[in-house]
Amino acid sequence: MLNVLWAGFVLTGLAAALFQAFALGHTAIFAEMTRALFDAAKSGFEIALGLTGVMTLWLGIMKIGERSGLVALAARALAPLFRRLFPGVPDGHPALGSMTMNISANMLGLDNAATPLGLKAMRELQTLNPTPDTATDAQVLFLVINTAAVTLFPVTIFAYRAQLGAADPTDVFIPLLLASYVATLSGVALTGAIQRLKLWDPVVLAYLGGLSALVLGAAAWFLHLPPEQMQAQSSLLSNGLLLFIVGGIIVAALVKKVNVYESFVEGAKEGFQVAVGIIPYLVAMLAAIALLRASGALDLAIGALKSLVLAAGYDARWVDALPTGVMKSLSGSGARALMIETMKTAGADSFAGRLVSIIQGSSETTFYVLAVYFGAVNVRNTRYAAGCGLFADLVGFVAAVAVAYLFFGHLA
Repeated sequence: MLNVLWAGFVLTGLAAALFQAFALGHTAIFAEMTRALFDAAKSGFEIALGLTGVMTLWLGIMKIGERSGLVALAARALAPLFRRLFPGVPDGHPALGSMTMNISANMLGLDNAATPLGLKAMRELQTLNPTPDTATDAQVLFLVINTAAVTLFPVTIFAYRAQLGAADPTDVFIPLLLASYVATLSGVALTGAIQRLKLWDPVVLAYLGGLSALVLGAAAWFLHLPPEQMQAQSSLLSNGLLLFIVGGIIVAALVKKVNVYESFVEGAKEGFQVAVGIIPYLVAMLAAIALLRASGALDLAIGALKSLVLAAGYDARWVDALPTGVMKSLSGSGARALMIETMKTAGADSFAGRLVSIIQGSSETTFYVLAVYFGAVNVRNTRYAAGCGLFADLVGFVAAVAVAYLFFGHLA
């Protein structure tokens, strides 16, 4: 899929350039595209390099959290819920622990750290699969939860926004939380209905009710505030929670006599490897998108859609984020590159810049997750996993647009 998308971007850009050069006489387009190509390569490297520090920091903290026992404590806290959402998985099965750890890592915004745990969980679920080439109900629901996981601390999004000059990189925290919550709830509800799960079980309702009360209570509080106060308090809450968790992890580790410094360094080494590893992918997608934009093809498509929306009498600012929303279901690196490109073009603190940040953090890449997770266990028949994942993506995109207008609709 990514191979076709990347080649399509490049070839579409070149075709549009040939049309402009020979049909419209705009021969300077070739020089502009060449310059955009090299600029994109430079930007990709610089952004990945800037991300290295954040990734090493957070993965170092997470390693301390593992050794302090707090990560395992989180797993035990979610185990009763997962036992009811995955009735085909026996109590005490290793898959429950792996799934809990995976979802917890996703909730903390650590996509790369979550993937190994997710693959381990999928392999453990496969041991319960009576038809190895066909996905089980548990595997499908696990995939849907992964494609639209609630993100409590999207640290990577904050890092990109900081790299691209956002005045307050964390001001999208509450909107992102709301959008990812709605996407997750919709995906679980649809999948649960298909699987005839008892989502009205008291334990399930208690967990979902508690999460709903937390998210909706926060939303109700912030929505009654003026836009300036809303952004200020959202930033205060996100920064405060983040620092509180870091402090709590370190205190718990010290109580258990964990060598926090050595643990941090060990985890930080993994963060460095993760950040460096994304450079080729980031440069590749930024280069392809730069060609597409420099050729005028992408602007033409977005402009045409904007014209249709405006002609219908609606606000069309959300259209600038549509490419990121569509790409999010197809390619994580592609969506990340489009997010970065939008923030570079419109500004990190623009309405479009904030909206693409919310979209990028409110769902996972459906087709990537399907390919990697099911491919790891040789499952060919994924049943309704793609449909449920795409449904959650669509709901998440609509929710992201809605909360962006509620929080940042006054911006240009």
